[in-house]
Amino acid sequence: MIGGPLLVRDLLTLPRNPKHFGLRAGYVATLCVLIYTGAQTAAGLSPLRSIGDIAHFGSGIFGIVCMFQLALVLGASLLFSAGNIAQEKDRRTLILLLMTDLRTTELVLGKSLASILPVLVLIAVSLPVLCCLRMLGGITLAQIIWVEALCLVSCLAAAAWGTLVGYWREKTFQILAISFLGAGLFVGLAETIRGAAGPDSAVGKIAGAFDPFLALAHILHPLTADAAATAPVIQVWNTVIALGAVAAGLWAYTCVMVRVWNPSRAMYIQVDESEAAEDDKAPATTAIKARNVWTQPVLWREICTQAYGRKVGLIKVAYVLFAVFCMLWLSRLPEDAPLVFGTITGTGLVFVLLSLASLILVNAQAVTSLTSERDGQTLELLLVTEVSPSEFVFGKLWGVLFNTKELIAIPLLLVLMSFVRGEVSLAPFVCILLSYVALVIFAAVLGLHSGISFEASRAAILNSLGTMFFLFIGIFICMMLIVEARTSFILQLLPFLVFILGGSLALGASLTHQNPSQALKLAAAALPFATFYAVVSFLLGDSPAVCLSILAAYGGTTLAMIVPAVSAFDVAVGRTSTDRG
Repeated sequence: MIGGPLLVRDLLTLPRNPKHFGLRAGYVATLCVLIYTGAQTAAGLSPLRSIGDIAHFGSGIFGIVCMFQLALVLGASLLFSAGNIAQEKDRRTLILLLMTDLRTTELVLGKSLASILPVLVLIAVSLPVLCCLRMLGGITLAQIIWVEALCLVSCLAAAAWGTLVGYWREKTFQILAISFLGAGLFVGLAETIRGAAGPDSAVGKIAGAFDPFLALAHILHPLTADAAATAPVIQVWNTVIALGAVAAGLWAYTCVMVRVWNPSRAMYIQVDESEAAEDDKAPATTAIKARNVWTQPVLWREICTQAYGRKVGLIKVAYVLFAVFCMLWLSRLPEDAPLVFGTITGTGLVFVLLSLASLILVNAQAVTSLTSERDGQTLELLLVTEVSPSEFVFGKLWGVLFNTKELIAIPLLLVLMSFVRGEVSLAPFVCILLSYVALVIFAAVLGLHSGISFEASRAAILNSLGTMFFLFIGIFICMMLIVEARTSFILQLLPFLVFILGGSLALGASLTHQNPSQALKLAAAALPFATFYAVVSFLLGDSPAVCLSILAAYGGTTLAMIVPAVSAFDVAVGRTSTDRG
């Protein structure tokens, strides 16, 4: 096989893992719950009676499911492909693979395809669910096939990019951050070129072919491209070919450079024995000046050393470029433009995108600050020193916030600019500021909590970033369903009960994985309900209610995670006080 033994191994061992069957069944169950919630929300207390109503519902819920699946496929492919290689580097096992007789194609394609096998399984099991939706009407078989093809090539392109970054960079945080930001910059650059050249120009059509979300919009609404057409033509060959070419090009370049990038130069930095011997004989004439370490050594290491690599600034530059692309899109938006998704202004959408990117990067740095210590076998050394639990936990926390201060500040500058221009009044400005700060601290503490609770680095990263992803994608879907239904908000809670309870159970399983507590269980149960209340309050324009619900729910969850991490640190990391002896 082209993937070699690395891919064959995962093909043989993956079906033996019980989690493989749980993943398939869980994803189908999630789609079914989403469809059920959408049906209850759209119908309210009265069932859908006419054929037209059923077909309209089928088309609407099909679009929401496809948008959810495409976002999930892109995020999971980036995370699995980049995280898989980052784990090999952290555990120092990549050097062993390089010493074998594996060909470069087997090393690159094998790791890349093996890492996205769970994602390919999710795409495959979604096909029967989408075909069942076709029975409602308003959906054609061609739409289903093209959606699956688009998800497949998007998965391959994202995996190829994550694999390239994984072999290129050394530190886990850099790998994850550059992977996600690079994907966002790719879509932003394509949209910028398309907008500047014109959607109907040759350059605009070529640039638009690289945007999977634009292709999905064409599949879902084929008549928008040609309003005069009587029979819609549903095909996105241009996007499938373009993304397939991107995946092939990235894999080819990685195959050429993988043994140039790896092993890294750090592996060759060794002391010359002959020079060392001469230095031992010669009298010592110079002394190396020692660096002054603060009274908080963990915080000093996080801030004053290159703990996360020498090119962390590259991540910040990429984030700034992403913000520039968002502002360019906002500048081209007319003043009388309708609300995006019927709920939010253009400035609000840009703020949400920048905030989500910042929260994901803050969470990624927080969780990798713990996993890198564990994989580098330095966590145990820290635990036997005189560093107290509060110094360790808060040192990591303040270090994460300091290292990502530019990423945190840019969304705040956008809100400040809107306030100065008079687009946002004082009360909403203060509410947005407090809510955003609460979410930033929650993202950082969640990363530390996952890094402490999960001994396996891959499991910690997947649970931490996965919780952030599903939390915010759940908010987006909730808003879409409520706006689509346009019924009384009083009647919305009952249809969303299954959706909310499922989120509570999943969040509770993630937070109480190793150290269950009543506070974490209560926080996991209350947070989805409070989030739903915040979404409804936002759609009603009640900013203080949104702020209070976020501060209460996410602030309480933050305290529930950080208190046991400090007061019962040995228990939190799976040790007891007798282990120190």
